[in-house]
Amino acid sequence: MGKLDGKVALISGGARGQGAAEAETFAREGAKVVFGDVRDAEGQKVEATIRAHGGEGVYVHLDVTSEADWKSAIQTVTGRYGKLDILINNAAIVIPRVAIEERTVEEWDRVMAVNARGVFLGTKHAIPAMRRAGGGSIVNISSVAGIGQSLHQEPAYAASKGAIRIFTKVTASQHAKDRIRCNSVHPGPVDTDMLHSAMPDPEVLKKRLERVPLGRMGTVAEIVTAVLYLASDDSAYMTGSELVIDGGALAQ
Repeated sequence: MGKLDGKVALISGGARGQGAAEAETFAREGAKVVFGDVRDAEGQKVEATIRAHGGEGVYVHLDVTSEADWKSAIQTVTGRYGKLDILINNAAIVIPRVAIEERTVEEWDRVMAVNARGVFLGTKHAIPAMRRAGGGSIVNISSVAGIGQSLHQEPAYAASKGAIRIFTKVTASQHAKDRIRCNSVHPGPVDTDMLHSAMPDPEVLKKRLERVPLGRMGTVAEIVTAVLYLASDDSAYMTGSELVIDGGALAQ
């Protein structure tokens, strides 16, 4: 018996890394999973993997900055499975750190569009479907950058993840009456392609890990385990919470 038996989930950014692991894990735990991304070839491979292991998974093209794409994704979920129980707002981008005065408006807007507007649009269009289902769980993937260690953060990324943190609490407070829970996850550095693309210099990564008391990167599995907990009924009394998984970084 899986933790998500009978549940229907929608996951953004599901073609690789943490999002793909979430899609595969949720399917293994009994959920019917629709997951989206802009990396169609990679997404279709994840769908094939899920099905090869006996799970129920459907890939859709989803640019999280596009309201039309979100509407289409929700329609796929409800049209195919009749309801929506879980939304994981996972999609995000990160860009190399520069001084605020050197950041272009276009770069700033792109980060905010994917990381913050994407969460807003997903939540906006999931709420009516979850309300019809009698409730649900929204999990927003933020970051320790949205809480602290500000001296070392890339400004646009930190601002976008801080926006997610506060938006999570607003969603939780305003939609508890609909039996919709909303929580945020705040990972520290996690061993993903996105982290390594942002820190290609091993010395830069080494210095980043010096600010982590446990002295290492987190693993995708460690984050996905927490996301599964918040998505499932195991966390039925949690909403508006921040789940920090950072190797102790914010404790310093």
